[in-house]
Amino acid sequence: MSWDARQIAMLAAMGLRVWPRESTTVVLQEEEAAEPQDAPQIPAAAAPLARPPEQRAPAPQAAVAALPQALRQATAKPVPEPEAAAAASQDLSALDLQGLRQSAAKCRACGLCQGRRLPVFGDGAAQAQCLVVVDAEGSDQGDAPLGGDAGVLLANILRAMGLQTAGEQANAFVTSPLKCRPQAGLAAGPAELQQCQPYLARQIELLRPRVILAMGPLSSQALLRSGEPLGKLRGRLHEYQGIPVVLTYHPAYLLRQQADKPRAWADLCLALTALDDKTPT
Repeated sequence: MSWDARQIAMLAAMGLRVWPRESTTVVLQEEEAAEPQDAPQIPAAAAPLARPPEQRAPAPQAAVAALPQALRQATAKPVPEPEAAAAASQDLSALDLQGLRQSAAKCRACGLCQGRRLPVFGDGAAQAQCLVVVDAEGSDQGDAPLGGDAGVLLANILRAMGLQTAGEQANAFVTSPLKCRPQAGLAAGPAELQQCQPYLARQIELLRPRVILAMGPLSSQALLRSGEPLGKLRGRLHEYQGIPVVLTYHPAYLLRQQADKPRAWADLCLALTALDDKTPT
């Protein structure tokens, strides 16, 4: 198998190298972990110790075990009555992106709003070719879903895919399925996703992306309304109101489980193929 320059760049962005052999095949090799100040690309975590095949947990179980605490299922604060949630979202269909951002900053449809400093609305191109929906994590990241090493990895992946969220050539938008960042010890679940669903749906209507890339279990649930593990859903195209949807692992998970980077790379290639198919000629 041979890869073009864009695919090789994607591998490099994820911390993988392509080493040629004497034959025409190639081998993926993980880059060695380095200190953050010495790593211009991705300050990736060290690869986990290899275990005998018969002792390795199935991919979906490993994914759940490696997720940050804020993304695991837990008991959240009480959700207001359905009437309150409906009142909070009834006018969203008339709002533009700026108005939608302002509405998200005032929303009190669920308990997650109690620790909100800024809404996790995201940012990017007003007419996005690709909408990236990624589970928010961390704290004090402003309206960006990710920060730290996971944010760096996401930025490198988008750059290698030819996507950018700022500047004259901006062609992507990054957001979160939840518009309030879960606090430490307060995880989000189906109830919170349901309250935020109108905001994500209106964002998609306004952005009109050609492809949606969902990264993480909450993002996958918000778009597909499926409780199946991410490991079983990834690897193939899905649809959201006629828009191709590609599911893949969360950047923070990839930093912990580097053995799954080749699978994520395959998902990104699938997203690029879908994007190329939807691009006018």
